[in-house]
Amino acid sequence: MRKARSTRLYTIAAAVIGGTSLAGGAGTIAGAMLGALVMQSLQSGMVLLGLDTPLQNIVVGAVLVVAVWLDTLYRRRSA
Repeated sequence: MRKARSTRLYTIAAAVIGGTSLAGGAGTIAGAMLGALVMQSLQSGMVLLGLDTPLQNIVVGAVLVVAVWLDTLYRRRSA
């Protein structure tokens, strides 16, 4: 069960980084693939650095917060 929670966080972060808005909207396949590549690279780098799992989750959460914040700024400017 713990692994499933971790996987959900990475999946949501990959979707948001790929361009899908949490406020509703559509993303692209290329964007989703790019988001997944970025998240997998981040996860692999953290494993190679030897970071503990809770710290990895904190880093992924911070990346997700920044991605959502940037999406919010972008949507405000385009409105």
